[in-house]
Amino acid sequence: MDARQGEQSHEDCSPRPFPQTFASAAGIAAEPPSLQNKDSTFNTVVSRSHPCAIQPTRSARIKREVPFKPGDLVLAELWRKQTLEFRKMFSLTATGKALSNWGMVLHRDIVGKFPGQIFKTSTNFKLLMRRPSLEEYAMLMKRGPNITYPKDVNTLLMVMDINEGDYVLECGSGSGGMTLFLSRAVGSEGRVLSLEVRDDHHCRALKNYQRWCAAWAVAHEEEWPQNVEFIKKDITAVAEDMKAVTFDAVALDMINPQVALPVMHPLLKQGGVCAVYLANMTQIIDLLEGIRRCQLSLLCERVFEVMHRDWIVAPALRKDGSIVQRVEPQHNRSEESPDQRRRLMDDEMPFGTMPYIARPRHGLSSHTGFLVKLRKIKPAHPEPTSDNGC
Repeated sequence: MDARQGEQSHEDCSPRPFPQTFASAAGIAAEPPSLQNKDSTFNTVVSRSHPCAIQPTRSARIKREVPFKPGDLVLAELWRKQTLEFRKMFSLTATGKALSNWGMVLHRDIVGKFPGQIFKTSTNFKLLMRRPSLEEYAMLMKRGPNITYPKDVNTLLMVMDINEGDYVLECGSGSGGMTLFLSRAVGSEGRVLSLEVRDDHHCRALKNYQRWCAAWAVAHEEEWPQNVEFIKKDITAVAEDMKAVTFDAVALDMINPQVALPVMHPLLKQGGVCAVYLANMTQIIDLLEGIRRCQLSLLCERVFEVMHRDWIVAPALRKDGSIVQRVEPQHNRSEESPDQRRRLMDDEMPFGTMPYIARPRHGLSSHTGFLVKLRKIKPAHPEPTSDNGC
């Protein structure tokens, strides 16, 4: 049976049969994460790739602007003086309330309105209500273990060169953040196999995946690609049964990834990339020592981290709200009062003459993790067989 075929369905964290997938090819019980009706999902995918599929006309684009409905994910934000002071994500219901220190907004007042709208709370504060992006969802969703941060995930996707239709192995589901990004990257034609040994982490990743898929179906009126299989086993326990599967890329988010390298190596295609996400340099040294000790044909191309720095770019204003003017020599306005000069300059400012301030935001970005890029290569000459237990 081809390991790259099959449909998926999912309901909870309990093991169940999973036909015609990675798991069935390997004889492994997996938790398929699809929602409700897998046939409608499959039909949606087929119709979008059919030659007679509707082209993105103006009317079709207008139709995709879907108002808030029960089941939606809503992101509430409070902005004051171009600074984000409050942010909260919640699921929309017909009778619920959005509570915060800034006041209350009834869910029924949000239902039927379009995202990107300002709502006044019970205490007269203004909250912006919109749908969260996948990056924001990953940052705000409920966590078990620490997540792989979106800034690092996006870089990992580029490093692994993941394209639509690829087959990816993920070792360490964690809270499910990276799994969602991998799912979006491989599309409906690709597959992601996500392994996790801890039961609590496994169920947390599965629930976060379910929640995003359900909200996506409500907001976009189509199913999220059902392309992920969650398996609660260690890679060392399933590698022997997965010999028939070849993966385009591998992502390792484990405390000791060097343990998984010998069993992962045969599953990765030649020239494929294994990306490893590690918290400290000691783990990287152990990883490279594991490659050397086991004599694996893996080339370490890069070891790096991703740093982001947010900036403030805003009009320069005085405390009273007036505009700060650029100072230049003035010879013909000596008799004007300061108030007259200020009003005159506020009214006579053509485009491009408004002064701006631009500086980094206060606070330093902390370290999140190191990224290691390993590529599977074929040596010029056969290497001696390792007898060191790897």
